[in-house]
Amino acid sequence: MSREAIFEASTEYFLSPIADLLRDESVTEIMVNGHLEIYVERRGRIETTSVRFASEDALLSAVHNIAQWVGREIDPERPVLDARLPNGSRVHAIIPPSARRGTCLTIRKFSRNVLSMDDLIGYGSLSAQAREFLEICVRLRKNILISGGTGTGKTVFLGALSAAIPEEERIIVIEDTSELRLIQKHCLYLEAQQADSFGRGGLSVRQLFVNSLRMRPDRIVVGEVRSGEALDLIQSMISGHAGSLSTVHANTARDALIRMETLSLMSDIEIPIYVARAQVASAIDLVVQLSRFSEDGSRKVTRITEAFGLDENNQFRLQDLFVCQLHGKRPDGMLESELVPTGVRPTFASAATEQGLHERIQLSQGLWN
Repeated sequence: MSREAIFEASTEYFLSPIADLLRDESVTEIMVNGHLEIYVERRGRIETTSVRFASEDALLSAVHNIAQWVGREIDPERPVLDARLPNGSRVHAIIPPSARRGTCLTIRKFSRNVLSMDDLIGYGSLSAQAREFLEICVRLRKNILISGGTGTGKTVFLGALSAAIPEEERIIVIEDTSELRLIQKHCLYLEAQQADSFGRGGLSVRQLFVNSLRMRPDRIVVGEVRSGEALDLIQSMISGHAGSLSTVHANTARDALIRMETLSLMSDIEIPIYVARAQVASAIDLVVQLSRFSEDGSRKVTRITEAFGLDENNQFRLQDLFVCQLHGKRPDGMLESELVPTGVRPTFASAATEQGLHERIQLSQGLWN
């Protein structure tokens, strides 16, 4: 019996109280707020459940089992765990004393079906015209930042958009906890590692990123920028590694750039604020903003915004290329919306023709020269 099979069986045993929820394909997230209180997310909406863990010890044992599976440790000195289940589902846990009401366990379920851009169009998250524009931008090696709040589908969108990367390119994917699965064959997946109780064996996203630059990448995909690795990513974008894709937590395109600036300042390399801002402005070409609507639980691209340098007041220069327009609700209660072009052309409108991609332009002619 393989090590993976053993851990899969043991994890299934410890998580047996929520086994039905893990198998339920309509459930996308499971939220355990102590052993007596469990919620789920279905179709973007949070619902309470009647299932329970037998005791706090039973829940804590399940968390320790998951930590063992990924080779990480969780204890009162290190009360936070980012991990994954054997099936790929993402796990976050916080234990007492940091969690005052009992162990908190959140499971973002792994989807066996990798969503494509066609799927996102079918769900009403994206328009065919915007999809064509973004895929051409990926071919043009534009640096694209996918922005949104928690649960807006940033990682799913990143995976779908990455399909536009040419098959012949060498892609390195860097994540804190491995989630992405790209369709291209030549992909290397790197995952951060937590240090042990003696501070040994740790490997941060930033360290992985620095090492990835020595691995001859054509593209670097960073699952989420959270800390000082932002500076390394930004500097690589402006020094020969264009075409990078990543996600960041932010509510608007401007907030996304400001957050990248702030994260860059968290690096151990001290740089003036104006230098960090100038580098972010030079590096990021597009921000794709995602939102989740509480009215129907849907996730949509609400804006596609070009970033093009700084103005005379040293503020980010932005222009919306696509904006989501809401038209009310359908009879089934779902929001009716349309992602439409604003009529503004990007500053790189001539690039598609100049680089021989004019044959790919069918629906988005109005955005290109």
